[in-house]
Amino acid sequence: MHSADERPLLFLDSGMGGLSIADAVRAHLPHHQQVYVADYAGFPYGTKTESEIVDRLPALLAQLAKAYNPAIITIACNTASTIALDAVRNIVDIPIVGTVPAIKPAAGISKSNIIGVLGTQATVRQPYVANLAQQFAPGADIIHYGAAGLVTLAEAKMRGEIINMGQLRSAIAPMINHPSFHAMDVLVLSCTHFPFLREELAELLPRGCQLIDGAQGIARRITTLLQRSNQLQRGPNITKRPDLFISTSDIKQLERYSLALISRGFSQTAFFPFAP
Repeated sequence: MHSADERPLLFLDSGMGGLSIADAVRAHLPHHQQVYVADYAGFPYGTKTESEIVDRLPALLAQLAKAYNPAIITIACNTASTIALDAVRNIVDIPIVGTVPAIKPAAGISKSNIIGVLGTQATVRQPYVANLAQQFAPGADIIHYGAAGLVTLAEAKMRGEIINMGQLRSAIAPMINHPSFHAMDVLVLSCTHFPFLREELAELLPRGCQLIDGAQGIARRITTLLQRSNQLQRGPNITKRPDLFISTSDIKQLERYSLALISRGFSQTAFFPFAP
């Protein structure tokens, strides 16, 4: 158990995708320990039903909160956030930050008023996402597409594998074939795995199309919450605890991701057993 002045920041995703959020937070808050949980026993969230997500996430995060006493929990997954955020907040008495599609900032920079929202099937079908579009991008032509195959490709890239561009193109072919695709000038990456494929995706998009995600906004939100609770750790005399990477499945599989983890400072790994 951590004392109040050294409580870590906890991130949860079904795999490696949430590291795109953790990376942005680390850049803003380098003195805060990170505890990252890859729920590989439940991987991938993006193909699960709503009931499967709601049955799993609150119980898992309640156990993690008890085990690690984090200052803030970030659900670093669009699917889990758009489905289970309220359910988690109802049972976990710790500030919970969700990850939702960055439609608001996309609407602010789009000139053509044609915006792509690329996520998993479970994310793009949520009423929450439709409500974001109605609220912040009224009248815009929103091209929604769920491409679960990109999650697998992003995981492969995190293992150091070369991405097959043919597979990538096939994974988003329905979006490419949309009648408004070539006028699309902003693509919202609505899965935290997808920023790791930013360079590859850019090769397939219309010239000048901007790719955005919510990582920087989440980093700013976490910083604000820490300031409000007087838990912001800054200064040259702070000794940071080692970052910890946890898997709910066979920890041996993390060896395949060793370069990605070591480069981010995750010097410790652990297994967290969970059965809903």
